[in-house]
Amino acid sequence: MTYEKIRLKAADGVAVITLADPATLNAAGVDMARELAQAFGAIAAGEVQARAVILTGEGRGFCSGANLAGGGAGRESDSDGKPDVGAALESTYNPLVDLLRGFPLPIVTAVNGAAAGIGCSLALLGDIIVAAESAYFLQAFRRIGLVPDGGSTYLLPRLVGKARAMEMMLLGDKIPAATALSWGLINRCVPDAELMTTASAIAQDLANGPAALSIIRKLVWDSLDADWGAQLDAERHGQKAAGKTDDFIEGVSAFLQKRPATFKGR
Repeated sequence: MTYEKIRLKAADGVAVITLADPATLNAAGVDMARELAQAFGAIAAGEVQARAVILTGEGRGFCSGANLAGGGAGRESDSDGKPDVGAALESTYNPLVDLLRGFPLPIVTAVNGAAAGIGCSLALLGDIIVAAESAYFLQAFRRIGLVPDGGSTYLLPRLVGKARAMEMMLLGDKIPAATALSWGLINRCVPDAELMTTASAIAQDLANGPAALSIIRKLVWDSLDADWGAQLDAERHGQKAAGKTDDFIEGVSAFLQKRPATFKGR
């Protein structure tokens, strides 16, 4: 498929998806969101060969939020004649964030510059989040009289607790990358020049890992909604599945032979 708002390339088991509309700081209009869904869907279906994914932005920003100038927030009229700004969530953005949450491979988000609005949600859906020192995270919705979306009201209280989540959403202040790291919102904060090098190294390590990484990812995401007993049961079934992989056999063999394991992702 030919993309207009994103770029997709893959090599050595790592797919890199780049938001590519730098003139708008990669504002995620409906068109970009649909291209993202198509790209992630193609990787999930095995049409693009990869075992890990990097999501990043071109230019000075990761993603500045929905493209308001282009009508990306949704302008369909409701029964009262007023705009239903939530319609685009139902048709486009919610399916996209659902796809990323349930994605079968590890995702590394490499956050350069602003991650605002829906862009903040996209960044936080990474399993490993690497941010440049110049990056910041912004719940900008209150500035235009809207509510956080893209799963932000779900993710943020679980990531940083109610107090800090409320602060981000109600006050709408920029959270610099260094602060985000100290809050436990992200995994790494690195010099700008080292962002893609760091993200690529992490993604390559994930791509070289065992098939069990996909199971681990699912277990952790599902744990956000599970009780203790349900999570123990999920671990039991996950371990059963992992124990039937070729990578488990290779991992045990390598351990006993005191050599590095060579995993194939199956």
